[in-house]
Amino acid sequence: MSTITVVRKNGVAAIAADTLTKFGGAKESADYVVNHDKILRVQDSYLAITGPTTSKLILQDFFQRQRKSTRMDTVAGIFRTWLDLHEALKGRYCLRPEEDEGDEFESSRMDVLIMNPGGIFGVDAFRTVQEFARFYAYGNGACYALGAMYAAFEDPAMDAEAVARLGVSAAAEFDDSTGLPVVSHRFPLRAASAG
Repeated sequence: MSTITVVRKNGVAAIAADTLTKFGGAKESADYVVNHDKILRVQDSYLAITGPTTSKLILQDFFQRQRKSTRMDTVAGIFRTWLDLHEALKGRYCLRPEEDEGDEFESSRMDVLIMNPGGIFGVDAFRTVQEFARFYAYGNGACYALGAMYAAFEDPAMDAEAVARLGVSAAAEFDDSTGLPVVSHRFPLRAASAG
């Protein structure tokens, strides 16, 4: 698993992710894996990904194959994109649709945070899409990241990127599935979204 964060503050959005890969008890740090970045650029959006290691490769391939422009700046646009993605996961990318009893929907097996000029968003494994007002985190170390970001968010010395990086760094300190270094990106929000 991983820890990923997204923050909006003072008209700027930022996204951050750790760089550790784990297979059971084995750790593969950024020192050993060249393609360790868990953040993907798709048009004017950045996507941070948690879930199986192959998730980033699947998302890269899926979005490269898209013939139309992908709208990821609204909850409805992201939801429609993820419906198309889930169909591709089952058909093209060999996702096994079996679920635990009690799950109402099939899981896409990944949680993704999205940052673009329209705002900051999250999509969970069951395709629930949320737009966030301040910050959020997904992954094994999310509880540590959320606590650190909550404590630092109002500090005027901490910009959006510093808060996002702090969240991932706190998770790396306390969660054994999260590792440094942190990768991050930032850019200004559109005026209507700046908040």
